[in-house]
Amino acid sequence: MLEGNSRRLKFQRGFKALAGLALALALTHADTQGAPRRPDPLTPDDTFVALREAARVNDIAQADALAARLYCYGEPAYVDYFRIKARMYDSGGNVRSDAPDAEIHAFLQRYAGMAIADRMRNDWLLVLGKRRDWPQFDQEYPRFVLNDDTQVKCYALLSRILAKSSPAQTLSDEAAALLTEPKYYGEGCIDLIGALAQNYLIPRDQIRMQARWALEKNLNTLARRIANVTNDDRADNDPLATVTKSARNDPAAAAKAFQHVAPSLSADEQGAGWAVIGAFYARKFAAAEALAAYRRQQALGGEALLSPETREWKVRAALVGGDWSLALRAIDGMLEGLRRRDPAWTYWHGRALKALGSDKAAADFQQLAGAYHFYGQLSREELGQKIAVPARTTVGEPEIDAMRGRAGFARAQKFFDLNLRFEGTREWNWELRGMSDRELLAAAEYAKRINLLDRTVNTADRTQTEHDFSLRYIAPFLDLMQTTTDKIGLDIAWTYGLIRQESRFIMNARSSVGASGLMQVMPSTAKYVARKIGLDSYSHGSLDDVGTNILLGTSYLNMVLADLDGSQPLASAAYNAGPSRSKGWRAALPRSVEGAIFAEAIPFAETRTYVKNVMANATLYAALFIGQPQSLKARLGQIAPRPPNGSNLP
Repeated sequence: MLEGNSRRLKFQRGFKALAGLALALALTHADTQGAPRRPDPLTPDDTFVALREAARVNDIAQADALAARLYCYGEPAYVDYFRIKARMYDSGGNVRSDAPDAEIHAFLQRYAGMAIADRMRNDWLLVLGKRRDWPQFDQEYPRFVLNDDTQVKCYALLSRILAKSSPAQTLSDEAAALLTEPKYYGEGCIDLIGALAQNYLIPRDQIRMQARWALEKNLNTLARRIANVTNDDRADNDPLATVTKSARNDPAAAAKAFQHVAPSLSADEQGAGWAVIGAFYARKFAAAEALAAYRRQQALGGEALLSPETREWKVRAALVGGDWSLALRAIDGMLEGLRRRDPAWTYWHGRALKALGSDKAAADFQQLAGAYHFYGQLSREELGQKIAVPARTTVGEPEIDAMRGRAGFARAQKFFDLNLRFEGTREWNWELRGMSDRELLAAAEYAKRINLLDRTVNTADRTQTEHDFSLRYIAPFLDLMQTTTDKIGLDIAWTYGLIRQESRFIMNARSSVGASGLMQVMPSTAKYVARKIGLDSYSHGSLDDVGTNILLGTSYLNMVLADLDGSQPLASAAYNAGPSRSKGWRAALPRSVEGAIFAEAIPFAETRTYVKNVMANATLYAALFIGQPQSLKARLGQIAPRPPNGSNLP
């Protein structure tokens, strides 16, 4: 379990790869000094991993030397990619003026259709955008298959603005749809915002609004860069920016200060300021204060100045406070794109309609009831159905064998063996493009047979009409897990639901803060639990043993569950964000709320998603194990406020 906002899994390359890099550096240095060449002690795989690292730090000399040693390596496209990639930027991260255009064009032709070619095109488009080489950019952009990089999309729109190739309103509308998540902006989107301002495609108050959106997410440097794209004197002294920074730390103090500033602002600006204060109150479960601030905003206006996140927190404040009318108005006031992207708002829209006595609620639930995620399950229950697994589609051996011959899967497996999970995942997912449901199930079964269990889950998760939930919700080490959980009386379905979210069953998973294994146990927590359960043989290296990891992880999970009165949503939140936070959130509740509302209102986005996924997983695992329909609502239960106890669980 991890604490803080960052839980992205990172995987250590291990001492072998690091030693390989050090040896490669030493050998290269000796070669450049004219010393006699010694036999290369590195394996080709060591050298390849070292080449990847040299490309990451833009070390041209090192990349060239290492690539030269790999002239017969089995992945020539990647050797070429890393060698060329090192030449795109200098050591300071700036685009090189002598970036190898001709080599890149040759690479894209030579490896056309491969995942690595699309990755190279992604990198190259960023370079072309930074260089303002719009003719080449416009030529390459339509060939970018995945087109999943926000910065590249910003550069593409910037090129069209400069060329005036579309009507002004079209450009403005597309920018509004694109610029909704500041954490993905980067240099390309800053430049786009500047061009929008210079061409009068965006009002200056919208630029200040974009800066405030960044501030709401604590992206202070980005906020300053956005504010500085115009010569707007007010950008540096925006009172709404000031209240945003203040409310982030202390919404009560911000509210007091804003009362003195508000009379000098327009009604819309006053409304926006109160909405931001309301959002930060809502993050503290201070529903009464949040609702009071949001109601002031409703009376004043300023809806157009609200960030997507502030709009979302208006709904959450209304849910926690029990104001279904405000929840409905807040969802109706959301941007259409935001509502479509997140099923939460369709579900809560239906719940608000139902609470207010409307017969239109069922239409919202029907939209989601075919899905198996958190809101799909809840919607199904609102329609009077329980949660059951769909009929199993079984694929044959010839279909599975066909997956063995796919080059992308073979390449992915090699990279996973080298702990190069970024490359492995990209290759695997590239191969899945355009597959039918049966092909996806065959690929998932193949992944299971070669022990790529995270790929098994993720691949089976993609099917639309034909399913195999024994693959989507795999249960490795079932006998061991059953014995362990039975001994302490722990719900095995919930335990598997948590593991599926924690590690996706990757045995050697390592988090950014040092959590290990299937259950992502922190070393300090493992030591504490081992002492509590009398595991005298425990040592730090024991966490890599599956049995020990399961024993310590389930024991700690059981301790957390008991400490939180048997509430699985609270305990799931505690496993992710720490027991003290989960207890603090419960203590701050203004009233007893259903578990789904608590999950929706968790202040940390990562923990909020985590709890929803764990609980939805657990319900489906239970349906699989027991063979009977289940209720997610019953599993979520009710959560009532309670002062934190004196527990000292880590």
